[in-house]
Amino acid sequence: MARWEPGARERLQAAALELFATRGYEQTTAAEIAGAVGLTERTFYRHFADKREVLFLGQQRFDEAFRAGIDAAPADAPPLAVVAAALRAAGEFFPDERRDHSRARQAVIDANPSLQEREQHKLAGLATAIGAALRERGVGEPAATLAAQTGVTVFGIAFAQWIREAETRSLVTIADDVLRELGALVEGVSG
Repeated sequence: MARWEPGARERLQAAALELFATRGYEQTTAAEIAGAVGLTERTFYRHFADKREVLFLGQQRFDEAFRAGIDAAPADAPPLAVVAAALRAAGEFFPDERRDHSRARQAVIDANPSLQEREQHKLAGLATAIGAALRERGVGEPAATLAAQTGVTVFGIAFAQWIREAETRSLVTIADDVLRELGALVEGVSG
């Protein structure tokens, strides 16, 4: 077994995604994932708590990208401008070379209700964290929660567009476009 080879985590992730896509998430075992890259099941569990975590690895870096955008926003920025800064920072977390991987990952998630639930839980946690960061900046309620939930919704819409076949715009560009569309909708309500 090639346990000592570098990049075991990345190889396990790639093998898992391929197996999930071809065999199905529920039908694929951790042992099969490890075996596909010449590793043991024990090695798999050194890198991942379970096979679901193969798909959700990087959550902390994803959350940190949003937080970095919030922290970089000017102190006097209105709540949605802070959220826009967070979306731009998070968009950089998804460069174009990750698009194919993100498409494949999302297809696996879309095919499995328990993974869909985990993805929704992740996004709900992100909204909670954004709301808390806005409150730390002095944003009151309900503005902090509205802005946080809006930011997560905009991200979800932008991400879904970004992974569409034949899409070439960056995630940042798409998120900016979705925010502009939101602005037009809000103007229609307040006008």
